Amino acid sequence: MTFIDHLEALRWHIIRAAVSIVVFTTGAFFAKDFLFHDLILGPSRPDFWTYRMFCKFGNWIGAPDLCMDKIGFVIQNREMSGQLTMHISTSFMVGIVLAFPYTFWELWRFVKPGLYPHERQNSQGAVFFVSVLFILGLLFGYYIAAPLSINFLASYTVDPTIENQIDMQSYISTLTTMSLSCAFVFELPMIVFFLAKAGLITPEIMRLYRKHAIVVILVLAAIITPPDVSAQIIVTIPILLLYELSINIARIVTRNNLQRLNAELAANKGRA
Repeated sequence: MTFIDHLEALRWHIIRAAVSIVVFTTGAFFAKDFLFHDLILGPSRPDFWTYRMFCKFGNWIGAPDLCMDKIGFVIQNREMSGQLTMHISTSFMVGIVLAFPYTFWELWRFVKPGLYPHERQNSQGAVFFVSVLFILGLLFGYYIAAPLSINFLASYTVDPTIENQIDMQSYISTLTTMSLSCAFVFELPMIVFFLAKAGLITPEIMRLYRKHAIVVILVLAAIITPPDVSAQIIVTIPILLLYELSINIARIVTRNNLQRLNAELAANKGRA
């Protein structure tokens, strides 16, 4: 294929990905009640699943303070077209999130023909694992990181006479930032997989800089979550586990690369 042919192929991959985003965005737009009342505004109510689980856990360990009767803020809209604008922008963001697996699959279809046969074989399941990790991270952010952040920020006061009246845009921004941040952080194993495939990272390097990585992870957890120690610990633990999993992935990839290299060298010697 010529360079122009590659651009034409890429254009159609982008068009199909864009169409999927439009389809999911349209579906989210018309599912307004579920999108906002159940999904977006769910963490703003005390009957949210996460809060109920924390309450059950608190009763089990004898700490009833983990139960909450109300969320200490009121969500408001302060602009004439604020709700319509937020409806459109939120639907578009949800469309992008729902279309992410298909969009990545289209990108992978464009990249895959340019790979060597052994690279295609070693990269089988990339779309599946990237999508699964993205969804797991999104669910972790939505059900764990975001509710903890919202609960902390809503209950924090400098004086009891000050009422928290939160702008709708600020609330949705906090919710989406927390959820999407965790979704992309959970892609760490796949990032390490491709870097190890390219020979840019090894398990020895990751073990050598483990202490530095822990510091970076703590800083990242502090950025994702509010200044609440318990929330930071809850977010830090899965990221640390992902880092350790990434070390094992890098070890397996490096071992397979060495085995393939040795096999090629042995084959070349045999032909010589």
